[in-house]
Amino acid sequence: MEQFLNLLKNSGSPYQVVECCKSRLFEAGFEELKMEHLLMPGLGGKYLISPYPTMLIAFTMGEKRNFIQKIRLAAAHTDQPCFRVKPNPQMESKGYLKVNVETYGSPILSSWMDRPLALAGKVVLKSERVFSPRVELFDSKRPVAVIPNLAIHMNRDVNKGVELNKQKDMLPLVAMLSEKWNQNDFFLSYLAKELKVEKEEILDFDLYFYNSEEPEFTGFEQEFLSAPRLDNLASVAALVDGLIHGTRTEGINMIALYDNEEIGSRSKQGAGSNLLSSILRSVMKGNGMLEGQCLESLAHSMYLSVDGAHALHPNAPEKCDPTSQPILGKGVVLKVSGTQKYATDSEMIGSMKQLMEKWKIPYQTGIDRSDSVGGSTIGPILSAGFPVPGCDLGVPMLAMHSARELMAVSDYDKLKQCIKAFFCE
Repeated sequence: MEQFLNLLKNSGSPYQVVECCKSRLFEAGFEELKMEHLLMPGLGGKYLISPYPTMLIAFTMGEKRNFIQKIRLAAAHTDQPCFRVKPNPQMESKGYLKVNVETYGSPILSSWMDRPLALAGKVVLKSERVFSPRVELFDSKRPVAVIPNLAIHMNRDVNKGVELNKQKDMLPLVAMLSEKWNQNDFFLSYLAKELKVEKEEILDFDLYFYNSEEPEFTGFEQEFLSAPRLDNLASVAALVDGLIHGTRTEGINMIALYDNEEIGSRSKQGAGSNLLSSILRSVMKGNGMLEGQCLESLAHSMYLSVDGAHALHPNAPEKCDPTSQPILGKGVVLKVSGTQKYATDSEMIGSMKQLMEKWKIPYQTGIDRSDSVGGSTIGPILSAGFPVPGCDLGVPMLAMHSARELMAVSDYDKLKQCIKAFFCE
């Protein structure tokens, strides 16, 4: 749990998520490989590859030289709904300085009002080489903005439900107009000050406002965890932990942490790219395997798509399926869908149930109501480029995509056990 809390506290953007995960893996003895070099991992080795700074692939090699390498893959995503800073973001209104942002993903907008917001991501700076600008990761590490609500006295219908306009109502307030903060360049001035560079050195940025509130244990028995970014950092933390503690001596154990799931995964660092298959083939061929042996290895492989699952809401139980009703604290949810929103098939459900029962891990089954559409995952997207049996599963949550989400502490422990078991059997 300590490692999970550390990730939650230091994960303002996918850039910071990947850096935290790399640090944990380095501490566990993993070695970094570079895409620009031939990938030749050694038997019994532990490796990570980060071709792009918001995604990460890490794996362990079996100790025995087999030319059929059974692959166990578990995947999750590093991004979360939030607000991304637009180019030319400076806005001024009656002396108030605001930042122009676009909504990233599908947040519950009202939950972001009046929250302390910090800023994180990367800044691109001038360099001596035209095609190699400098890149600095950035995290304000403190609140620098807020999106203020309109007082109820000026909005009497607010408790009846008021639509929020993403362009007008969701602009973070960062300062008041002053000699120090000029309306034309206050945002670049702030970045330059924090990075200790000149404004003219800043070429571009990829920055996000995130909820800077701390994770909190709640409930009479402290059985719940309330925190920003539980979706999907609970999965990320469990995957890293499971890979580190996996004990399979044959085959390849691998995790893939992708960016851009919240906006469709169609990017070079998203699950919709062919990056995973390219890395896998390079790794296997680097171990002397021929094309036919690579294909046969895939035939004996499987994967997990690990993402948050919707729990039955105590104040709205009618929103849940009549017979499949995941509850907080009752274990990992195996997610199924006849519409292929999830990758799970019956054989993988059977395999995962047997695994859970062998390791004495409680589990539940989740499916959407027939008259409502839930979210999707990277599971089906992965299967297009990694065509092996897969299963979607995750921790049940309440308030998914809120600025703060809720889960049971015990369910995170069960998810860790599940991923570890997957990498041990």
